[in-house]
Amino acid sequence: MTKAASPAQGLRVVHLPARTPYARKLNGPDFHILNGTEISSGTTVPAAVNAAWLLAHAPLTWLDVLHLHHIDMEEPVVLERLLDTCVGDGVRVVFTAHDTRPMHGEISAFTERLHVLLAAHVHWVFLTESSRTEIAGLLGATPPGTVIPHGYVVPPEVLHGREREQPTTASTRFLMFGATRPSRDQLSPVINWSLGVTDPASTLQLLLRAFSPADFTPNSPVPLLLETVRHDPRIRLSMRPYPTDDEVTDAGLASDVLLLPYLWGSHSGQLELAFDLNLIPVCSRTGHLPEQYRRHEQLVAEPEWFDWSTGHPNLYGERFLAAVENARARAGSGPRRLDRTFLDHRIQEHKAILAAHAEVYGGDR
Repeated sequence: MTKAASPAQGLRVVHLPARTPYARKLNGPDFHILNGTEISSGTTVPAAVNAAWLLAHAPLTWLDVLHLHHIDMEEPVVLERLLDTCVGDGVRVVFTAHDTRPMHGEISAFTERLHVLLAAHVHWVFLTESSRTEIAGLLGATPPGTVIPHGYVVPPEVLHGREREQPTTASTRFLMFGATRPSRDQLSPVINWSLGVTDPASTLQLLLRAFSPADFTPNSPVPLLLETVRHDPRIRLSMRPYPTDDEVTDAGLASDVLLLPYLWGSHSGQLELAFDLNLIPVCSRTGHLPEQYRRHEQLVAEPEWFDWSTGHPNLYGERFLAAVENARARAGSGPRRLDRTFLDHRIQEHKAILAAHAEVYGGDR
């Protein structure tokens, strides 16, 4: 049975973690987020809470729902202990399968964690129908779950009264941002852009998350990336500990094209950001990103896709640069403003997303 919660506040939810817009927007009349707030013990729940912290603050009678998002960094034995504790304390556990392939680590360890969740009978949330099918094939069983789409990244109300910055010239403004990770190519797109885009007035803004020692392995591409940036004044590099929502939104509103050079991936919040801000995404056709687009295909412009996994890996750069050229042509065809009709659609979509999560959070075990 689900524990009772204050009718005024609804169910108390902890997200593991709650650093992303995807998690932070899940606040509604029936539930609210505890991350970043003080609980009865006087302790503040970290935004980037992990399993060890939760176990150290058991019994978990101060929350009703634990919503797992990214578990790549959790040891399976610790994760299993946390799930057992949740069962004992009457906490409902929900897991959003953002990825069907690990962002870090080996596929075997990733699959082991998924099997731990399957054995614990948690409720799964899938962002696309095709990802549910892929997970079922990976595990040999279909987890009990619900398909709930990603939804917006920038709240539509944040964009009320704002507009995309219109360029002062016909040159195209590119943006690439995010953390350094094995699934995301940063080096070859920057070099290809620098050498392949010859327009002296075009710009590329790089908004990066702070590097860690793990980013400087013997074969790390980071030094060459920095060397390329240093020699091309059109590339503007900004480094942040963890870019804020406002910093990302401002960068997007001042750009025309968003580069999404994934080597692999399942779903993309950055693709949803491009839809929010009416940017042209240059995006590798990987994982379930095409299904994310198809959900909105009558409302947003199609990304400039490039395929590389269907051919020889050495064709990756050729296809990427061709997609960049196509995006430049599209961006130069006329001014692109925020699409208020699509933002109204996002508002209605978000209401449905909150209702679906309320059902998942409060449903029978």
